[in-house]
Amino acid sequence: MELFIITFFAILGALIGSFLNVVILRFNTGNGIDGRSGCFTCGKTLHWYELVPIASFLVQQGKCRGCKSSVSRQYILVEFFTGLLFALISARVLFPVVETYSVVTILNLIIALTAVSILMVIFVYDLRHKIIPDIFSYGFAFLALTRLVLYYQSYIFSFPGILDLLAGPIVALPFALIWYFSKGAWMGFGDAKLAIGIGWFLGLVGAVSALILAFYVGAVVSVGLLLVQKYLPRSKKSLSFTSEVPFAPFLIIGLLIVYFFPLDLFHLKTFISLL
Repeated sequence: MELFIITFFAILGALIGSFLNVVILRFNTGNGIDGRSGCFTCGKTLHWYELVPIASFLVQQGKCRGCKSSVSRQYILVEFFTGLLFALISARVLFPVVETYSVVTILNLIIALTAVSILMVIFVYDLRHKIIPDIFSYGFAFLALTRLVLYYQSYIFSFPGILDLLAGPIVALPFALIWYFSKGAWMGFGDAKLAIGIGWFLGLVGAVSALILAFYVGAVVSVGLLLVQKYLPRSKKSLSFTSEVPFAPFLIIGLLIVYFFPLDLFHLKTFISLL
């Protein structure tokens, strides 16, 4: 039964990932998301069998059937990782439940899957355009706050405390200050808006750990890219120490690590319990 559930959500995630690609590529371009998909090179309208998530890309070897031009790897990567995350989230939310799934469990699953879909859009869109559209960061923050309230209503039968409600603004404050004093040179204000949702989604303890992990991962990846460019002659010289590097993907990676492997890097839970 568990294998069936994982497989179901993996397939569902791949299908959702295909839709997310449409959102990423068409958002803020003036094109709606309801039109038929086509090749960006030759304009050929794609048939349904050319749009099967992951499978079509592999069968066609990453090329358009009409003009044989290369198709962006973004398509298969978004579909694959969305499917993977859907499978992992379903296992995390559903498998610890031994009794019949309650309404709360199902709502928690829906919120988590919707949230990770929005985060996937933010991840790729920020990589492509170095900006986080407000509609996505605000949507994620709303889902995170809803998840927080749902948790307290379900298990504690009360409303979140002041510290829980302030977790979002507290986590966002450092990013907002960096943006303000650097006048946007070091960090965009969109990262602060995203951090609000991270604070509510993980709580203060988890969010602080996620932010530290984000800076670690960001530093490792940035240095790694610089070394690749320096020592591989064929690599493109497009990154330097003064280059603008989108930070949202690292924030999202940190969030996902803490979500699946709860961490308290500074033992804040013990400190908070003493307050």
